[in-house]
Amino acid sequence: MGGDILDLYSKNLLVSTRKAAATGLSELAEGAISHDQIARFLAGEELDGKFLRLKIKRLARQYENREGCLVFDDTTVEKAYMDENEIVRWRYDHGKGRNAKGVNMLLAFHTAENECGKLQTPIDCQIIAKTKTEADAKAGKERRMSGKSKNELMREMINQTIQKHVRFGYIAADSWFASKENMRFIQKKRKVFTFEISGDRLAAAREREGGQGRFAGIDRMEAPDEEPMPVYLKDLRFQAILYKQVFKNRDGPAGVRCLATNDETASGGRFKTPYKKRRSVDAHHESIKQNASIGSSPAHTGRTQGNHIFASIYA
Repeated sequence: MGGDILDLYSKNLLVSTRKAAATGLSELAEGAISHDQIARFLAGEELDGKFLRLKIKRLARQYENREGCLVFDDTTVEKAYMDENEIVRWRYDHGKGRNAKGVNMLLAFHTAENECGKLQTPIDCQIIAKTKTEADAKAGKERRMSGKSKNELMREMINQTIQKHVRFGYIAADSWFASKENMRFIQKKRKVFTFEISGDRLAAAREREGGQGRFAGIDRMEAPDEEPMPVYLKDLRFQAILYKQVFKNRDGPAGVRCLATNDETASGGRFKTPYKKRRSVDAHHESIKQNASIGSSPAHTGRTQGNHIFASIYA
C-alpha cells in the first residue's frame, strides 16, 4: 500500500493547484485512501537518497555510459511561514541576495546521452538537516549545526553512485564544491572533475614555482581566453587545467568565468560540455517548485516535510 500511496500522492502533486493536503487527496480518491493513511505515509519510513536511486535506477541504466556526468547543485525550498525545525532553517540565498527560511538540499543529477536520446535525472538527494546543537557564547543561546558539510555529503554521494555501479566519467559543480579535498577525492576515484573556481584561487604556472610556494591568484595570471592552460593549484599534488571564459557585451568585457579540470587532454569543447550540464539543472529546480508542488506541503514536522519533498522529486 505504501508504494500505491506514493504513486498517487506524487501524481497528485503534478496536478494540484493548492496545498497538498491529505484531506484534498483523500477526497480526490473518493475515499479509497483515507486521510489517516496519507498522514501515516508522510510520517512513516523516511524517504532518502537510497529510495531515489532505487526508483530511478532502471531508467538511468538505459542511458548510462562512460561519458555520463554527475552534476551537483544545491537549492532551497522556501518555507517562509513554517516554524523552524531540523530542516527548515534560515540561510543566505545567493540567487535572491537575501536571507530566506526554507529547506536546503543537495542533489546529484545523472546526465547521459546515447542512441536512445538524452536524459538528466536526479539520482541522489540529501536534505541538509541540522540535528546537532552547540552553545553560541556570543549570542547567548544554542544553535543548530549539520552533522556533515555539503562537501562531505557530496563525496559520500559519489561513493554511493560508484558502489551501485552506475556508469559515469565526469563530475561537474560550481565553486562551492571546488575544494582541494573534493578534487583529490575525485582524482583518486579516477573520474574527471570540471569545477568553476574563484578568481582568488592560488595557482602557479609551473611545477617548480609551486614547489617554491610562489603562487598567485588565477585572476592575476596571464591565462589565454578560451584556451586550456596547465596550472598547479595550491595544495594539489597533480597538474590541473585552467580554462578562462571572458563574457563580452557591446561595451567590452562583462565578466570572467574560470573552470578547472584534472583532464589533461581537455579541449575547449570538453571543458564547456560538463559545465553546461551543470547550469541546465536550474530548469529542474524551477520545475519541481512550479510543477511538482514541492513547497506547498502544510506538513509541520521534519519527517513529513522531508518525505513530501522526496515525493515531489520522484514526481
